[in-house]
Amino acid sequence: MSKSAKYLLIGSTEAYSGKSATILGIADQLQAKGITIAYCKPLGTFLSSNQGSTIEEDVQFITEILKLPENMVRSPLLFMDAQTIEKRLGGQDSTDYRQSLQDYLQPLSSDVILVEGAGTLSAGTLFNLSLPKVAQTIDAAVLLVARFHSVLLADALLFAKQRLGESLLGVLINDIPQNKLSRVKTTLKPFLERQGIPVLGMMPRNNLLRSVSVRELVRQLQANVLCCPDRLDLMVENLTIGAMNVNAALKYLRKGVNMAVVTGGDRPDLQMAALETSTHCLILTGQVQPQSVILRRAEEFEIPVLSVDLDTLTTVEIIDNSFGQVHLHEAIKVECMQQMMNEYFDIEQLIKLLELKPYKPDL
Repeated sequence: MSKSAKYLLIGSTEAYSGKSATILGIADQLQAKGITIAYCKPLGTFLSSNQGSTIEEDVQFITEILKLPENMVRSPLLFMDAQTIEKRLGGQDSTDYRQSLQDYLQPLSSDVILVEGAGTLSAGTLFNLSLPKVAQTIDAAVLLVARFHSVLLADALLFAKQRLGESLLGVLINDIPQNKLSRVKTTLKPFLERQGIPVLGMMPRNNLLRSVSVRELVRQLQANVLCCPDRLDLMVENLTIGAMNVNAALKYLRKGVNMAVVTGGDRPDLQMAALETSTHCLILTGQVQPQSVILRRAEEFEIPVLSVDLDTLTTVEIIDNSFGQVHLHEAIKVECMQQMMNEYFDIEQLIKLLELKPYKPDL
């Protein structure tokens, strides 16, 4: 890419691949080297309301973590909500968003502008703002974040290379199980690089990064918090179902770490057993209130107890689907990701490919 290029577009092959986490890791290292950064996310996808206005929570969180001034951040160009999409489909919105994108980015000025793409290569096509179109419009280099499922990931990345062409700067392969790391290093990485796809990072799976906060489980399950509302920031890494006799359950529960334990509200024996192990959250189904002794014990151990109006199967499905599928909005995850990026991501190669000039020499 030319020396004048300053846009780094971070995209992904599928949703929840780790784009925001990657941005935080890259930005942290660039800032440490004295390279100034700006950040924007043209397509808002993680929305909430605040005092009657719509905000993009990823933008808000990243801005706070990186301590970016207002003139180094841009809120979304448009929000991908139902109303916006329906207006486009119905012909009420004929905006040329490629031109709007150039105007939107114009005020930003820094050594490198980190642009967060949507969840897939095709997302945003309705507005002419798919990842390839954005890259082409602003002459951006693209770093793709891809979650590892199998070596068939090569297929998706070759397709991405066909779509992105010379814009594809490289890839970061994320969430690699420990028993697959060696194969990725010796087989997948060399293959991709022979195809002209530099592999800038290979991130091993980390249970903390895949975890979900108790607060998020409360939100997804629409649960009632029966005790310890000040402990909802605890992180849940594993899910355990308490549906057996207590002796068998104890052996099972003692193997778990930082668990959410789902059991019936009418099983005080299993509830007590769970509280004696590495449980970060006890979730009760069946609309049965727990005994007071259970809540006293939970208060003593500072373990949140939740009550849900769902059956056990539905509860388990919701929790199971949440692992690895939540946004990076906890400081403990940010610190973990930044440490991992320092270890497993080749920031020097990225700087070289972008032709950036660090202002602080490495110590």
